[in-house]
Amino acid sequence: MNDSHWLTNYDSSNEEFWKRSGKKTAWKTLTITTAALTLSFATWFLYSVIVIKLPHIGFQFTDDQLFWMGAMPGLAGGLLRIVNTFLIPIYGTRKVVSVSSLIKIIPVVMLGFAVMNPETSFTYFMVIGFLLGIGGGDFSSFMPSTSLFFPKKEAGTALGIQAGIGNFGVSLVQLLSPLVISLSIFSFMGGGEIIVETGKTIYLENIAFIYVIPLFIIGIWAWFSLKSIPVKASFKEQLDIFKDKHTLYCTMTYIMTFGIFAGFSASFPMMIKNLYVPLDKNLDPLQFAFYGPLIGSASRVIFGKVADKIGGALLTQVTGIALIILICRLILGGYLTPTSPDQFEDFLFIVLAIFFFTGIGNAATFKQFPVIFSDSPRKAAGVIGWTAAVAAFGPFVFNVLITQSRMMTGDSRLFFWFLVVGCVMATAVNWHFYTKSGCERPC
Repeated sequence: MNDSHWLTNYDSSNEEFWKRSGKKTAWKTLTITTAALTLSFATWFLYSVIVIKLPHIGFQFTDDQLFWMGAMPGLAGGLLRIVNTFLIPIYGTRKVVSVSSLIKIIPVVMLGFAVMNPETSFTYFMVIGFLLGIGGGDFSSFMPSTSLFFPKKEAGTALGIQAGIGNFGVSLVQLLSPLVISLSIFSFMGGGEIIVETGKTIYLENIAFIYVIPLFIIGIWAWFSLKSIPVKASFKEQLDIFKDKHTLYCTMTYIMTFGIFAGFSASFPMMIKNLYVPLDKNLDPLQFAFYGPLIGSASRVIFGKVADKIGGALLTQVTGIALIILICRLILGGYLTPTSPDQFEDFLFIVLAIFFFTGIGNAATFKQFPVIFSDSPRKAAGVIGWTAAVAAFGPFVFNVLITQSRMMTGDSRLFFWFLVVGCVMATAVNWHFYTKSGCERPC
């Protein structure tokens, strides 16, 4: 280990140190890791675009298979976030960020070549989907790392910026992909061009290959520029977060906020395709899908600073109530069982409102966690990583349970009713332990 890469006397709580050098180091770290996290989210959600386009270029996959493909990066992201939760105290920020950026080049290249071959199997696409989940896992090491570099009074702003801009990676892939598939920028590799039924030539491999160079640049930049704070703890020592009941309660509130954000981000394009495209053949899911993650990411950045000023618990409470109302409206208004294309506008408005409030809740909960576990910055970082890991199963849960709900009842309303119940429980927990007068850990 090169000692020059470890900050042995870093203390963000020391005002003099913070002004002298800590602030500069923290914001430099935030800049690099946020850029890396944006690409992580982009690669993690590549399948939210790919599954929409595969049927157009000759792949004969069923809707259920497409939902399962969309679910696979979410499953991997959740599992790998559990692993990432414990990496920073062991390996440090520099190694984790740089290596994770470079390793994502592998599944991106695999995906680029897979879509160029119409004989590529469903199983191979599932393997690629799992490997793309590496991008989803990064959050649970990047965010705890950031919490170590900033003092508690600025943690909400910093984490809000990183998570909000990082989440923008979802919108990036859904916005950029339709623009780049018409360009023959990788035609020198041979093959790949497809004439779709509209008469347009598309190059679907661009959606993957376009991220190779940025991932390489970020990985090298992180390796030569980042430093690490030595918060040493073994894997066994880090398990002490599970002895505190508030780890469970924080997990519940973050599932309600980020879990729903990630779940809708992954399934929103397919929901439009299955619910409204049959009613309006001219509807392109990708024209609208990117707005949701964009709105949720922006509100997370904006409300990170608001949470620093008024506390996170109140904003989480508002988020929970809003989500309960909006999801009930989605169900009871018939927007999950539409009979007319005229319903699409209201459906879109409701879902975008859900994204907006999940962004607020994401910012609020990440302000709460360092306060709830203020006795130990290391535990706070661990809880941030763990809650993010569990919530990252959102894309997997949404895609799989929507599929199961459709198989059992003919539509997805059953799943969304369970979602309402989960929001009610999380909102009640937040009120009892963190919001009401005289609560156990006000934040």
